[in-house]
Amino acid sequence: MKKINSPQNKSLIKLGFLVKKPGMLSLIQDAGRFGTNNLGLTNGGPVDMPAFYWANRLLGNHLLTNKANSSVIEISLGGLVLIAQYDSQIAVTGAPFPLTINGQVKELWRSYSIKAGDIIAFGFANIGVRCYLAIKGGFDIPLSFGSTSTVCREHLGGLSGNKLQANEIVPYNEIKSDNNQLMLAEKDRPNYSNEAILRTVSSYQQHHFSSAQQDLFYSSKYNVSKHYDRMGYRLNGPTIKAGINGILSEGICHGAIQIPNDGQPIVLLNDRQTIGGYPKIGAVIALDTAKLGQLSRGAKVSFTKISIDEAQQLFHSHNELLSQTELIPCD
Repeated sequence: MKKINSPQNKSLIKLGFLVKKPGMLSLIQDAGRFGTNNLGLTNGGPVDMPAFYWANRLLGNHLLTNKANSSVIEISLGGLVLIAQYDSQIAVTGAPFPLTINGQVKELWRSYSIKAGDIIAFGFANIGVRCYLAIKGGFDIPLSFGSTSTVCREHLGGLSGNKLQANEIVPYNEIKSDNNQLMLAEKDRPNYSNEAILRTVSSYQQHHFSSAQQDLFYSSKYNVSKHYDRMGYRLNGPTIKAGINGILSEGICHGAIQIPNDGQPIVLLNDRQTIGGYPKIGAVIALDTAKLGQLSRGAKVSFTKISIDEAQQLFHSHNELLSQTELIPCD
C-alpha cells in the first residue's frame, strides 16, 4: 500500500492500521471505564488483563507518560487482517492464535518492528478465545467517558462504539523502527487450556444457599455453555438452588456468580450489566476471570473457595511477581 506523505493529507486523515478483514470480533480496549456505574455504564476493558499488561509492557508503553493504560485491539476467535500505514512496533500476547507478518509465521509474546505496507494477519486458535495486539505508544483513540474501551451493547468507545469494520483505520503515531526487540520467556507465559479452577470469594448472600447447596457447588464440575461472551459465561452442570427466588436489584461486581431460577451459574465479566436481581453465591477473583475468559464452549470449570484475605494476598503477590519478571532480548 502506498504511504501517504503529503502534510495536507496527514492533517486531514489519521493513519494507522487499515482493517482489511475485521475478524469475528475485534475491539479497541484499554484498562476499562471506571467511576461510571452510577450512569449505568459498565467497565469494559480487556477480559484477559495479564495478556493486556504484557502486550503493552513488551513495547515499553508503561514507561511512557500517560501511556500506562495504552489502548490495544482485543481479537476474539481470530480472522483479523491489518495493513500498516506507518512504521512502528507491535506486540501480540494472549491465546496462541496463528500470527503472520507478510505471510511469515511469527511467535507471540514478543515485539516486532513493522513498516508501512506490512500485512499483519491472525488465524483462528485451536485453544483459547482472545489475543491482544498492542502498538508502541498506544492507538490514537479519543476517550469516551474517560476510556477507549468498546462496549457494543452501549455503543460506547472504540472508533464508533462498535467492533472493528472492514476499511476502517485504527490510528497510531509513526515511530521509527527499533531493532532491539523484547520477549517474555516461555516459563513466564500463561498456560492456556480447556479447563480452569476458579478461586472464589463467598458472597454476603451465601447464607441464602444451604450448606448442602454450597458443598454441591464447590465440589462439582461445570461446562461452558454456548452462551458465553464479554458480558458473562453461563455454565452447565448440577443445579444450585437458593433459599430465595430473587433479591432487590443491586450493583454487581466483576466476577460475580449469579444463580438464576434455573440453577445454572453465570459468571459475570467486563461487559456485565451494572445491576441485577439474582442471588450471588460468590465472586471469582480477577486473576481467574482472565482464565475463564479464554475458555470456549465445552471447556470444564470448577470452583474453590478462598477468603478475602487470601484473595488480597494473591493480588499483591501477582503484582510483585510482575514487577520482578524481566523481559529478555530477542535473538
